[in-house]
Amino acid sequence: MKHKKKKNQHPEPIESDYEFPIPSREQLMRFLEAAQSPATIRELAKAFDIVEKPALIGLRRRLQAMARDGQVLHTRGNRYGIAKRMELIVGKVLGHPDGFAFVRPEEREGDIFLSHAEARNVLHGDRVLVRIGGLDNRDRPFGSVVEILERANTEVVGRYYRERGVGFVTPDNHRINQDIVIPKAGKKAKTGQFVVARITQQPDGRRQPIGEIVEVLGDHMAPGMEIDVAIRTYDLPVEWSQSVIDDVAKVPQEVTANMLEHRTDLREKGFVTIDGADARDFDDAVFCRRTASGFTLYVAIADVAHYVEQDSALDFEARERGTSVYFPNNVIPMLPEALSNGICSLNPNVDRLAMVCEMRFDTHGNMAKYRFYNAVIRSQARLTYEEAAALLTTSGSPKKGSTAFNVVSLYALYEQLKARRAERGALDFESQEPYFIFDSQRKIERIEVRKRNDAHRMIEESMIAANVAAATDLIKHQYAALFRNHDRPDPERLASLREFLNELGLQLGGGDQPSALDFAHTLASAAARPDRHLIEAILLRGQKLAQYSAENGGHFGLALEAYAHFTSSIRRYPDLLVHRAIKARIARRKQPPEYAAAVVALGQHCSMTERRADEATRDVTAWLKCEYMEDKIGETFNGVVSGVTSFGVFIQLNDIFIEGLVHVTSLPQDYYEFDPVRHCLRGRASGNQFSIGQALEVVVARVSLDDRKIDFSLSKKSSRRKRRK
Repeated sequence: MKHKKKKNQHPEPIESDYEFPIPSREQLMRFLEAAQSPATIRELAKAFDIVEKPALIGLRRRLQAMARDGQVLHTRGNRYGIAKRMELIVGKVLGHPDGFAFVRPEEREGDIFLSHAEARNVLHGDRVLVRIGGLDNRDRPFGSVVEILERANTEVVGRYYRERGVGFVTPDNHRINQDIVIPKAGKKAKTGQFVVARITQQPDGRRQPIGEIVEVLGDHMAPGMEIDVAIRTYDLPVEWSQSVIDDVAKVPQEVTANMLEHRTDLREKGFVTIDGADARDFDDAVFCRRTASGFTLYVAIADVAHYVEQDSALDFEARERGTSVYFPNNVIPMLPEALSNGICSLNPNVDRLAMVCEMRFDTHGNMAKYRFYNAVIRSQARLTYEEAAALLTTSGSPKKGSTAFNVVSLYALYEQLKARRAERGALDFESQEPYFIFDSQRKIERIEVRKRNDAHRMIEESMIAANVAAATDLIKHQYAALFRNHDRPDPERLASLREFLNELGLQLGGGDQPSALDFAHTLASAAARPDRHLIEAILLRGQKLAQYSAENGGHFGLALEAYAHFTSSIRRYPDLLVHRAIKARIARRKQPPEYAAAVVALGQHCSMTERRADEATRDVTAWLKCEYMEDKIGETFNGVVSGVTSFGVFIQLNDIFIEGLVHVTSLPQDYYEFDPVRHCLRGRASGNQFSIGQALEVVVARVSLDDRKIDFSLSKKSSRRKRRK
């Protein structure tokens, strides 16, 4: 059938930037949108008067690229049509451990369900075209895969097994829900060992993926194996290319006199760094002094932009990594150690280049003015949070100009900033982090809990103030960089949350759009209640994740109209972008017109790298917790219910903050009903109820390192108590 043009339809003139000009993507899209049916290459060539062979080849390649990107579909009849007009949706596959999957569309809300049969054609992360077939019995849109645009997995890390003469690799990433068949042993891997398998044939619905072993990582209990696996599972960049090494070799390791031109000399100011005891890079230093009208706070941040030239090999590598990844007792830095722990780190008693945010506050902690400038500083001391907190409790007045005097002045400002924080309603969820203590064999000796003290909060409020000033500066002068946005909760979650709170006799104000202050009031009203842990946990789970964006969207959790990350340029690429923007503004240097579009893409990329780092860190932490509990099967622990689902209750053990599941079949004998509003399980006959915040005694029943899961059962003491009720 010949391709028909609509009446009066004429293709636009072809761009003539090439020796053999071809139509642009936009021209092809407009032509196909107006057409009545998909077109062949011959019909397109005729419409655009293309006859030369090189131009025909170029047209074919452009259409193939558009098909890869999901703009058009290459049909089996060798025609090209608009994917959207064929009711096809572009999205990424989200695999599920149980064998089915979802597709998350790129340009619309709502995931599309893929049945087990459909999911066997793809793997987690694949980019696909799907067609919606209708709604399933749970009112979810379900679909079928029409085209696989891009395969996400070329190598997979997992455990190798050989059973009945057949080898296979079970992926460590449980979202990759198909084993990789290994026809030939290849490298000599022993059953149970972790390996890297290269996929040589992707799944097609009839056959599982087929691969070959390209690397043997070692036994699953080998020290450090959890990090090796996470690096490969999440595709974390770890190696430095030769071009990066060459760039680093050019970076001076001392501040020289010629670097100080056009910099403010702050080396006599009493700057100090306040960080955790195990910190190795120091990217922020603070100095505060009282004035007749209030306070002047100086926040000095390592001037990474001075050493990392934009679009250099070093910059491209930092951009690709996006962030440093912090594992227990290990780190994958965004920048090589010569910079992150060397010349960029604000180590004590050495000159360092810095970007400084100088802020003036009135006596009530309101920011009156700010300014940014390039400076040189010399940190007077490196304090841990515990050391700084101890200075605040020392009796007597510290000597003026001393480190203690600086810290006490900073604390006086912090008390005012804390009051302003409470006034605007910034959310403050107190969390306690587990801290792993390792022995010489890198096995966990014990788990401690890191508790935040006033020194943590003092530094946090100082950094928030500088970040607010940075966002304000970007908006005022209209320079492109990344903002740190945190959206308000979804209306659906708010409705569910209000229903839950009403059951507990609590209210959340603010109508359809509650403010952070409304949430803060609810938290405050629950502070003295025995179930406050339940309430805080549900309020926290109702919040959205913060993201990076080129457009300012405000920060709901901090109750701020504008917020940007300025204070961690050593370990976060968005901060480096903010530094560059402010430096350009200070130098009155305009940004290129195309830079704003590049920043939009960088916002998406940096949000992805942040999520990737968080997932890898959680995975390693879960592995270590399982490893720690493997020899404690049968032991009894006290804990509290931290989550409730239809299939059981999650228990967080006291002191060591390890979480496990008591499956519903392990609860005292009964039929249990799940109440999603009250977040509890209730026995039909006994009336036994399990809800968040409830104290229970449990026994470690099972530990699965492969699944990163710990199973508990109720102790006899807890079971008897529930039956008596």
